[in-house]
Amino acid sequence: MHAGIKFIPLALAGIAAMVWGLPAAYTLKRPYDIAAAIAALAGLSTMLLGILLAVIPDFFR
Repeated sequence: MHAGIKFIPLALAGIAAMVWGLPAAYTLKRPYDIAAAIAALAGLSTMLLGILLAVIPDFFR
C-alpha cells in the first residue's frame, strides 16, 4: 500500500519546476525564456510520471 510513497518527491519536483517555469517563461529575456518554457514542460512530465508511479508503483514492470 505504501510502496508508491517514495515517488511523491518526484511529483513535487515537477510541480516546483512548473511553478518556476511558467512565470519565468514570460518575464525572462529572449534566450532564457526558452529554457524556462522547457523547464515547465519537463516539470509537467515529471509531475505526471510521479503521480502515475505513486498511484501504480509497478506500472513499468
